[in-house]
Amino acid sequence: MFQLRDKRIADEIVRKLKEMNVQLKIMHVCGTHQDTIVKHGLDSLLKECGVQVIQGPGCPVCVTTSLEIEKGIRLAEEGVTVVSFGDMIRVPASKTLEKVKAEGADVRIAYSIDDAVAMAKEKEVVFLAVGFETTAPSTAVTLLQEPENFSVLSCHRFIPPALDALLGLGEVRLDGIICPGHVSTIIGMKPYEKIAEKYRIPHVIAGFEPLDMLMGIYMIAKQVKEGRHEVENEYVRCVKPEGNEKAVKVINEVFEEEDAKWRGFPIIKKSKMKLRRKFEEFDAERKYEDILADVEEFPEPKGCRCGEVLRGIIFPQECELFGKACTPSHPVGPCMVSIEGACNIEYRYKGKDD
Repeated sequence: MFQLRDKRIADEIVRKLKEMNVQLKIMHVCGTHQDTIVKHGLDSLLKECGVQVIQGPGCPVCVTTSLEIEKGIRLAEEGVTVVSFGDMIRVPASKTLEKVKAEGADVRIAYSIDDAVAMAKEKEVVFLAVGFETTAPSTAVTLLQEPENFSVLSCHRFIPPALDALLGLGEVRLDGIICPGHVSTIIGMKPYEKIAEKYRIPHVIAGFEPLDMLMGIYMIAKQVKEGRHEVENEYVRCVKPEGNEKAVKVINEVFEEEDAKWRGFPIIKKSKMKLRRKFEEFDAERKYEDILADVEEFPEPKGCRCGEVLRGIIFPQECELFGKACTPSHPVGPCMVSIEGACNIEYRYKGKDD
């Protein structure tokens, strides 16, 4: 897990955490953070220090609602070419986009929005755009270039409103938040400040190496011991306090805030990125309004507890479907589909019997 120098640093952090004699529950909102934690066994190591780390709604594929997926399915079934990332086409709703493709619809996988734009040179394309502030700038820049035969079904979301909503629900007692590194490279530190102050909970932006995670958790523990609730930045090599102002500007130029549901959550105010009116010719919701008018949200699969996993209420193994009816090859819910989903990560590294 660690090179010799890093191991010495890790051992020192662990020693200091143990000396603090804390009992903390910390949430992060990033699938890559979860991958690092589970892959390198940090969850077990941190338990020895009195620290429990849980994943919140940090998987963009997982928080996309069945209604949004149903809209993609409807468009594909009506003869529209639908393009998205590989994980998205495997998320179950009434069926999956992958199944619709097998039935003859034109559903395609893209590795970037540029791939989708290239496909639009052949025919009309709808891009099912998923992701947080990290991927939204690419969508925004693309639309500013006014591509032909191209529209977007926006599933982009803002992370800070979800953190506010999660803490406001009060379902899980949390002592700190590890803020997502990728998102924070875009939005910086300021958007977390009001949340940290409102709930009096420390926030630390962390990178993705094992030492980043250990250091971020140590910084939260230190704040707790000192009675502070500030926003601190462990990931200084990539995250500037002001973030990426150009990227934020282009997001705000193309998108506006909209109240929206997240999977497992009630409506979260100002949490979704909706295309501004001046970009309506690229808005699949408006362009195909007649086709999508009567699309309804599909109920969550029976027994699936993905929503509770996303809110940090349970661990994946506490779902009775985990590793039995629900596996990466036969997923019941999106948390087992996406490589950023908590269930998928847990299954890959620990298996069903952990």
